[in-house]
Amino acid sequence: MPTLFSSLDIGSVTMRNRVAMSALTRNRALGTIPNDIMAEYYGQRADGGVGHITTEGVLISRQGTEWPFAPGLWSEEQVSGWKKVVDTVHAKGATIYAQLWHGMLTYGSAYRGKPIVLSVGRVAHPEAPEQKLAGTPVYGPSAIAARGGKFRHIPGIPGYVTVRPTALENPWTVVADYKQAALNAKEAGFDGVELHGANGYLVSQFLDNTANKRTDQWGGSIQNRARFGLEVLKVMVEVFGKNVSLKVNPAGGYNDVGMPLQETLDTYRYFLTEADKLGLSYITLVRYMEKYDVMYDDKQRATAHDVVESYRSMIKKAKVFLNAAVSPEEGAELIEAGKIDGIVIGTDWINHPDLMKRLQHGNPLDNVLDTRNLYWRQECPPSVGYTDYPTAQY
Repeated sequence: MPTLFSSLDIGSVTMRNRVAMSALTRNRALGTIPNDIMAEYYGQRADGGVGHITTEGVLISRQGTEWPFAPGLWSEEQVSGWKKVVDTVHAKGATIYAQLWHGMLTYGSAYRGKPIVLSVGRVAHPEAPEQKLAGTPVYGPSAIAARGGKFRHIPGIPGYVTVRPTALENPWTVVADYKQAALNAKEAGFDGVELHGANGYLVSQFLDNTANKRTDQWGGSIQNRARFGLEVLKVMVEVFGKNVSLKVNPAGGYNDVGMPLQETLDTYRYFLTEADKLGLSYITLVRYMEKYDVMYDDKQRATAHDVVESYRSMIKKAKVFLNAAVSPEEGAELIEAGKIDGIVIGTDWINHPDLMKRLQHGNPLDNVLDTRNLYWRQECPPSVGYTDYPTAQY
């Protein structure tokens, strides 16, 4: 019977245990270039026993980012920076995937002469520094603005654009750009790549019939709305083979997506069934969390439902991971019951770089989270709230 501490094969690599580290935006990449302190940060978690790491969302171009100091993967300098991170993680016994964070059209950046892109779709802001440098509009599947948002790094702390985003004319261009991003990740030495299909960003915008009102092959029916995500996965598989994963959050809510329950079930059951046929390494199901839900017009935006119960049976080949406030104790029970193959932990990896060692030795997870410095404040050294958390005594 597998346990939390059992090894697990994902694609062509083996996790030394069944606890992965979630993608966690930390904003320490000055100039979008991965640096030595990022290598130290990821290396600390690898040294702390993590089975597998998914990087923070990696931008494929300046166009469409909503975060300052988020790392990119469109230049040779960025590829070199990621190589240091990957080499550090591998030297400490863990595996690592790059999370490719949503594509959107741009002509402002190039790597080896080829334009490449990534964006968060309609939840970017035209006044974001990297967006302004890209010199392109905020795009979305359709010209429908998302509600809400709060850009703390932009003067006035605006929300999402109040004018409608520009509908993306040719999604095939973006699909091709994802392939280039995967090639860059492979050059950097990553074990694989993850498609971020959750949290109301571009892939989930295409899937969601409240954000996608297209009448061409990319919208309308479930099959058409799923087309974008599936085509992106296909080109990622062309580069990395079976070392490609997918993260989805069917409940929605965050970033103004979400459909009625039956439409949600039908859409994601189709999408996950077809994605699984591509031979992915694992699929991460993000479950509903009330604290990440939002209210619009006095109604909860998300569609709460049990993602394991609803979608586990659709996934025949890929390993299944569960994410969102999954405790080690709950995860162990679910793994031993055969309901999932592993768990993905987020916040506790931030303030416990030795989380897995603590679990193995019975030490408590008692470090206090430095919420003030989750994201880099330039008046402080980037190490504060990042690489300065203490490890336990063993």
